Amino acid sequence: MPDAPYVATALAVAVAVTVALRAAPFAMKSVIQESALFADLGRWMPLGAIAILAVYCLSRIDVTAPSHGIAELTGVAVTVVVHLLRRNAVLSIVAGSMACIVLANWLLPA
Repeated sequence: MPDAPYVATALAVAVAVTVALRAAPFAMKSVIQESALFADLGRWMPLGAIAILAVYCLSRIDVTAPSHGIAELTGVAVTVVVHLLRRNAVLSIVAGSMACIVLANWLLPA
């Protein structure tokens, strides 16, 4: 078992690194605010993150399973259609998720 000074030193280093990493964005705020690169990143990162997440989720669908991914693909279709009709992200995500859950759990066999 490590001795007390070793544990205390390790904890102190962990706390210092954590505080420094959390304070860094606030310390760099003035530099970041005027940067065109960070403005573009702020504009495009949410869309890019969602696109990567969607591709990852869709790539995990098993079309050889008994349900052939019908529930998941129906959920995606419902999400797209509701979003095109209502332009409400929350409503389209909830509607698509509910369609997928209902199909996967109650209507289609596993």
